[in-house]
Amino acid sequence: MSTLEFYTERAAHCRSEAEQSTLNNVRERNFNAALAWDAMAERLHRTNAHREANAAARAAAEHGED
Repeated sequence: MSTLEFYTERAAHCRSEAEQSTLNNVRERNFNAALAWDAMAERLHRTNAHREANAAARAAAEHGED
């Protein structure tokens, strides 16, 4: 399991727990946790996209130098 999948699964789990909760403070805590997991997943997704773009640019630059 990748880190991105882990973050996404944790967000889904927290959302599910929030929806099942009858206590407002527990529901709010779980929704906030889901938002935090979503934010971490989005940050990791952006980081991975930047890494791929940088690797492609490096490969293109190296290929152009040949």
